Amino acid sequence: MAASHSLGATTASTCAPETAHGTHLFKIEGYSLYRGLGVGECINSATFAVGGHDWCLCLYPDGDDEQFEDWVSVFVELKTKNTEVRALYDLRIVDRTTRPPQPLYRPPNPSGIVPVFDTLGGEMALWGHTNFLRKSEVEKYLMDDILIIECTLTVINFNQAKMNAQVQVPPSDLLDNLGKFLEASEGADVFFKVKEEVFPAHKFILATRSPVFRAELYGPMRNQHRCSTVPIEDMQPAVFRGLLHFTYTDSLPPMDDLNDDEYEEMVRHLLVAADRYAMERMKLMCERKLSESLRVETVATTLALADQHHCSQLKDACIEFINSSNRMNDVVESKGYVHLKRACPTIFVDLWEKAAKSRKIL
Repeated sequence: MAASHSLGATTASTCAPETAHGTHLFKIEGYSLYRGLGVGECINSATFAVGGHDWCLCLYPDGDDEQFEDWVSVFVELKTKNTEVRALYDLRIVDRTTRPPQPLYRPPNPSGIVPVFDTLGGEMALWGHTNFLRKSEVEKYLMDDILIIECTLTVINFNQAKMNAQVQVPPSDLLDNLGKFLEASEGADVFFKVKEEVFPAHKFILATRSPVFRAELYGPMRNQHRCSTVPIEDMQPAVFRGLLHFTYTDSLPPMDDLNDDEYEEMVRHLLVAADRYAMERMKLMCERKLSESLRVETVATTLALADQHHCSQLKDACIEFINSSNRMNDVVESKGYVHLKRACPTIFVDLWEKAAKSRKIL
């Protein structure tokens, strides 16, 4: 009888790196004041965390070395001591003339290897570009004398191979599925009339996202809305459409077709709507958008809005903006300043107190 042959057990193992991603925007106001700072003199960003490590950006307006005195140099620095980290980095200049702002300039990577940031020997660990951008080309990326550098980091951790098979789980598609019901009449059990436009919606989704909608549609106030169409007063259709967009998708509506003034005004209206329906995440997202686009001409209007709707972070950002770089005289001459004095007279107490504290610190 021929000998029997049995197949041996087949095993497999997988070694896959874990990655952590993060993006930091470094905003340099009054960039022209840093010209002539000197070769080897740098401006540091605030420290930020990615992948369990601390980082910062170092920008040299006149180059980090005499050989590159005609260039702007930019580096990523690992601030965590006594460690070694592998990380990919991507440094770009943000072009703020587009809406939304786009990171358009991207220097080539210095090499094809994964950079190793090493502080084990107590030395500084930096990677970046000595020839990031010619000083003569910086002007085209400035708006209001502000330069913004975007840094995207990918920190890589290597794990030992594992014998157990891993089941791949796709990312959640809950919001995508909910978004398909936006403005769909299928299953709609409530309709809102704003001006002359009617918006279909789903009570359960609205109640889940907003305590105000929940009270109106399921609470003691529900008897007021027994009719199939609920009127919405004091709101424009485009704003209510944006409110529904956030309710179903957890994101602000696209506003790429708006110019700067229209964009800023729409975000203000969305903030008011978010406050009205107690949607705190949406409200904070609007606060962040407005704080990122502060201008001398409109900061007083934004400050009044922040005070009226209890937006403490936005309020602080407006006051800091006004008190920095001697902007007060220009703000006083803006149209929004008259409204600020009339609508929010008490805000000036905070304004002057923070200005006084800033002078003491300086």
